[in-house]
Parts: sequence; structure tokens; C-alpha cells
Amino acid sequence: MNFRIGYGWDSHEFRRGVPLKIGGIKLPHDRGLAGHSDGDVLLHALTDALLGAVAAGDIGSHFPSTDKKWKGADSSTFVQHALKRVASAGYTVANVDSTLILSAPRIGPHARAIQARVAELLRIPKNNVGIKAKTPEGMGSDNAAIAHVVVLLMRRRQDSDRVALEAAEETPQPVIDDVVEKVLEGVSEPEKKKASTSPRITSKHRK
Repeated sequence: MNFRIGYGWDSHEFRRGVPLKIGGIKLPHDRGLAGHSDGDVLLHALTDALLGAVAAGDIGSHFPSTDKKWKGADSSTFVQHALKRVASAGYTVANVDSTLILSAPRIGPHARAIQARVAELLRIPKNNVGIKAKTPEGMGSDNAAIAHVVVLLMRRRQDSDRVALEAAEETPQPVIDDVVEKVLEGVSEPEKKKASTSPRITSKHRK
């Protein structure tokens, strides 16, 4: 499988007395997001999307809220851990798209900074990171921030080449011969004679 898709979702309530961090960026606001770590709703959803894409569980199974070690932790740590799981599975991040749902503050003025930080964490170009924001009209969630994230992973090149080579080595010789015959049907007679004197393609030659 050369591509995988992951989806992550998270939400946190607003609380006074804590800083507001979204996408690794501290935003000016009178309330922050409550959470066992720093409450970064976007990075939490991103972590779940990355882990989910490689079937590696969710953020809670890797960083349980019952563990005091993660109290107030920087959520970029979670993203880095998820990236290691993605890499160990033989994949790399192609692009990310996200939607934030919150009544305030306005994300527009900070979207570029968030985009740049997420791209930096994932080590991908900024134009491969989508940051969008909506207000929660009619949802009754004015006291919370919600994040939806989708990630596309692609197999690393060396892994793709290995898979293609293994598939080629398993191809039966009669199939190879049939392909060669079909190719030669559209070739002139002099070229056919030249091809017939060339070494026969076998799985042994391809190793």
C-alpha cells in the first residue's frame, strides 16, 4: 500500500488562568484550553491522525492522562512521537488538512503562523498544510474548541522501490514472455531479429 489516510478529532473546554495554544502557537486570549497537557487541540487531533494512519492506536494509549509525566507537556512532543511511528511503518507525511471550530479568538490573523509551525513539526512545505477555521453556529459549543485533521501518508521511496522489486521477482516467466511477445508485435523485422539474439529476461537476471 503506497498511501494511507489518517483522521483525528479532538476538543477542549476553555478555562481562565491558562495560556491558549493552538498548533504550537500561543495566541492572545483571556482564556486557554483545559487539558492534562498544554491543551493544544490542533496538535492533539494531528497526533491522532498520524497514529491512526498507521494503525498505532490513539494519543490516549501513548500518553495517558493518568500519567503525571505528561502534566502540562508541550503537545509537539506527541506529534514527534507519532512521526516516529509513521517513519517506522515506512511512510512519510505528504500533506495535512485541518478545520478548527471555535467562537473566539479569530484564527485568520494567526493562520499563517500556525501553518508554518505545523509544517515545521512535520518537516513538510507550508503549502502542504491546510489551516481553516469555522464558528460553531448552532452547535452549542461556544465554550470549547474543536479540531478535525486529515493526513495523507505516502510510502518512502526506498520502500516503494523494494515493494516493486519484490513484485517483479515474483512474476512468472510465462507472463514476462507474453509481455515481450506483445511488445515485439509492433516492431519491425530487423528489430525483432536483434531482440531475439538479446539475453532472455528472467527473474534471475532481475535480481
